[in-house]
Amino acid sequence: MRISKRLAVAASAAVFALMAGTAMAEGEKIVIGTEGAYPPFNNLEADGTLTGFDIDIAKALCTEMKAECTFVTQDWDGIIPALLSKKFDAIIASMSITPERQEKVDFSEKYYNTGPAIVVPKDLTITDATAEGLAGKTLGAQSSTTHSNYAEAYFKDSELKLYPTPDEYKLDVANGRVDAVIDDVVVLSSWLKTEDGACCKILKALTPDPKINGVGAGIAVRKGETALADKFSAAIKAIRANGEYKKINDKYFDFDVYGG
Repeated sequence: MRISKRLAVAASAAVFALMAGTAMAEGEKIVIGTEGAYPPFNNLEADGTLTGFDIDIAKALCTEMKAECTFVTQDWDGIIPALLSKKFDAIIASMSITPERQEKVDFSEKYYNTGPAIVVPKDLTITDATAEGLAGKTLGAQSSTTHSNYAEAYFKDSELKLYPTPDEYKLDVANGRVDAVIDDVVVLSSWLKTEDGACCKILKALTPDPKINGVGAGIAVRKGETALADKFSAAIKAIRANGEYKKINDKYFDFDVYGG
């Protein structure tokens, strides 16, 4: 249902203004791209508002930078091409900083770091989240993500089924069309707390591979635009120091999502 709502409101709500503080009208204008389909980090609600940890962090960073920010929603598969074509100036959408992506874009420092996990239906007799334990099983993942790359590298004997957004794989694992799914442990844990997620359980939180999963989620900008990336990095440090980051963190999580 949320997919159809998202499409229905996209034309009118894909771009909307956020004034990051009343004293910022003359500040730098920054257009931020986000996915809007990855709760609890970012989600486009039925009324067209964007919510989630990424969004609140972006607002705090814009306030700290005294910048006037607007948001644009963009499907994940096309989010880097859209940045490169100047549809927006930065991506704040839980994008992991990986060597592969660093060939295409520059990043700020991380603003959080969490690892992957495997979820299975509660009534399925899978007990081992290893390559052997998932051999011959169908494993779902969102396409063009570090988690799908992790599955390709570590679960070679599983049949990998890719989806454009997490909504589709959640529906399929709940209805028995795939045996297991892989994604961020926080995203999966948040879903399992909902009525729709009551079908399933976390089989195991996996050990991240830095070459695949990166060193945390950062803010992507176009290659060479290091001044903007540095401004975001400085703002991340500032909100970590002044307590604003913790306030946002505690709104969504009962642990420090910033990670090690």
